[in-house]
Amino acid sequence: MKHYILTAIALLTLVSCSLPTRAPVTPSAWMIAPERTGAPYKPRTEFWLKIGAVSVAPPFDGKSLVYRLGDQRYEKDFYNIYSVIPAEMFANAERQWLNQANIFAATLGQGNSFFPFYTLQASVEEFYGDYRVKPEAVVTVEFFLTATNAGIGNPIIGTNRYSKRIALKDNTPQALVLGQQQALAEIFKEYEAQLYKYAGNLPKPLGR
Repeated sequence: MKHYILTAIALLTLVSCSLPTRAPVTPSAWMIAPERTGAPYKPRTEFWLKIGAVSVAPPFDGKSLVYRLGDQRYEKDFYNIYSVIPAEMFANAERQWLNQANIFAATLGQGNSFFPFYTLQASVEEFYGDYRVKPEAVVTVEFFLTATNAGIGNPIIGTNRYSKRIALKDNTPQALVLGQQQALAEIFKEYEAQLYKYAGNLPKPLGR
């Protein structure tokens, strides 16, 4: 009996060693980081701007790329993901872009602990690839610029909503990411011109 048990163990070991090994599937990670081109503005204010909360509507708030395949049908691609969640990716891109625009004395991220007089928040309403007719990248963002007076309330200076559709050259994830990056760059470019107008007529903080 012992002989048969040892023989069975040897056969199982041999079979397991002969089976092909498969490497684990690693998702492809993508980053959207539009770069601003062109000359910066001349600063219109001595104050700093803080990038506040960025909200992303579901189902676009996760790391997976999202495809729209029907009027009510969306599909997540778990094999193609963003390097960080879209809210963080958007906030970082927004801060870098506006720092390069040079409208405020400085544009700081959410991790900064200073008390802000002016805060820019954003809501990303659409962030997906639309494949119902022809492939397009779809990005819709609404910005909220607010002023804080001695910590009492956050009166809104202005709200602005932008929506872009960029035709894609093919159905690949890379084409979608490049299209989303182009859409976001166009949105930032339009909003920076509006922000420059706001910065020239900001409500003064109390005590200043």
